[in-house]
Amino acid sequence: MPICIFLSLIYNYMQVHFSYDKKKVYQALRYHFLWQPEMRILLSLIIVFDVVTAILFFIGKIRPEPFLLGSCIWLVTIVVFWYVMPGTIYRKNETFKDNFIIDFSDSRVYLENSRGYVEWDWAKFTKFAESPNFFHLYFSAKSFFIVPKDNMSDEFKFDLRLLLNDKIKAK
Repeated sequence: MPICIFLSLIYNYMQVHFSYDKKKVYQALRYHFLWQPEMRILLSLIIVFDVVTAILFFIGKIRPEPFLLGSCIWLVTIVVFWYVMPGTIYRKNETFKDNFIIDFSDSRVYLENSRGYVEWDWAKFTKFAESPNFFHLYFSAKSFFIVPKDNMSDEFKFDLRLLLNDKIKAK
């Protein structure tokens, strides 16, 4: 039996009800930021700067100010990355305060709440990723929707991974 036919038999209809937990959303947003290449480059450059200035300071080649500046930049970056950015996104987005029903089928993803619904063909998604508490469904590098795993059985999560791998391709 071809894999596509087998998968279509499994995935005729998968539904989950969910709402968001603030702490878990913050964590999901942190994962999203870590997956961004520019964030990894920025953090790497700050670490390299700190290490180089620490070495130069301890061997007496520079004064302590560059080392302290690098440490302050590192501290500010971590605070912004860990608290400010997730908090800003969470507060600005009403989505995180709603209750949802999401249906995954062979042809589309259907999302519904008390205010309406949206339907996405699988072709709308560019990639997906998985963090400990969420499936991240990406429309572009910066635009995504997160689906909590809280109300999913292990079997449902396994089947959803298969469906997402078949329809989107993980990265």
